[in-house]
Amino acid sequence: MISAGCTQAQTTALARAEHIPPYRILTTDSVWVTPAQIKKNKPVMLVYFSPDCGHCQRLMYEMKPKMKQFGDIQIVLITFTQYRSIKDFYKGFGLSAYPNITVGTEGYTYKVQQYYEIKTTPFVAIYSRKGKLVKIFDKQPNVDDLLASVKKA
Repeated sequence: MISAGCTQAQTTALARAEHIPPYRILTTDSVWVTPAQIKKNKPVMLVYFSPDCGHCQRLMYEMKPKMKQFGDIQIVLITFTQYRSIKDFYKGFGLSAYPNITVGTEGYTYKVQQYYEIKTTPFVAIYSRKGKLVKIFDKQPNVDDLLASVKKA
């Protein structure tokens, strides 16, 4: 009975994840952004991260040399941490050089974290041009696996 309850909870979370969550984040430009700002007919890679997470930092280090290959996808990095830490992360990784990347904090609302039932960071969800879920990575993904999923989007 417990097993069935867990399976149903996972199914519900994945079914809900079929669509981009209704986030509201404060970006490094001090602007509030929602999914309404996502460009139509462009795939989206949503990354839930923590600026001081070693796995999250490693993911960014591994993505950087291949960033041109991510050029056609909108990347939205969302965290729960304070505004100052996202500015340091954004600056430290030179993310201003990539117009397809948005970095922001949802603050202590935890809406995105609850939407996906995130347990660890980084968490990555990739959505197609039509806004449908392609793949979820609930732990640090291999960058080549990310690129393969992005190509399917």
